[in-house]
Amino acid sequence: MSNAMVSLQGVHKSFGDLQVLKGVDLEVRAGTVTVILGPSGSGKSTLLRSINHLEKVDKGLIRIDGRLVGYRRRGDKLHELREREILQQRSQVGFVFQNFNLFGHLTALQNVVEAPVSAQRRKRSAVEPFALELLERVGVGDKAHVYPRQLSGGQQQRVAIARALALRPKVLLFDEPTSALDPELVGEVLDVIKELARAGDTMVVVTHEIGFAREVADTVVFMDDGRIVESGPPAAVLDNPTHERTRSFISKVL
Repeated sequence: MSNAMVSLQGVHKSFGDLQVLKGVDLEVRAGTVTVILGPSGSGKSTLLRSINHLEKVDKGLIRIDGRLVGYRRRGDKLHELREREILQQRSQVGFVFQNFNLFGHLTALQNVVEAPVSAQRRKRSAVEPFALELLERVGVGDKAHVYPRQLSGGQQQRVAIARALALRPKVLLFDEPTSALDPELVGEVLDVIKELARAGDTMVVVTHEIGFAREVADTVVFMDDGRIVESGPPAAVLDNPTHERTRSFISKVL
């Protein structure tokens, strides 16, 4: 058994006749940052959504901290967990989406408090001080009682990061967290993610930000056509890629 915090073994996923993931193997060690690069349609986001069972895979196994995601094993057979059990598992994974996905009718503070209270049954009185600390940590402590529509895109994404952290997750997943932002707001969100990396959070980040990958990643993974083509330290994958497809992609985005 691997000691990886996140482990994918032979993961396949199709949507109708379209094969999106074609036998993906990946391990993410605790306390490390894995950055996933690749062209649009390469399967990056589907892979990320599969890790917390937002997408149910067709074949293969996914584990977080050694436990199967979405299933339990009985003898030689896998049985899908009940929805309540899947939601409980999912609450151990923080997910930051491209488009923030904040609740518009809730303040920043209420957005951060909601999941720990509803999904983890933690007491609101205990969660609120923690949520305020998280908002402060990501640089929007003064926006606690403001609604999402009153925030910039960068501020909304930082609230979304605080919301993910409020679950005290074992792993944080970021799906192109800066792609919906105006260029001048990208840096403020990347700075928050860099700070989380320095703090030792386990993270998997799908992004096109090559400079960020070079600075923060422990492992860079390049995907193409539903497969992992190449992976390794940033200096190897970004500066000296061995696969022609990786070289072509890197040359176009740098």
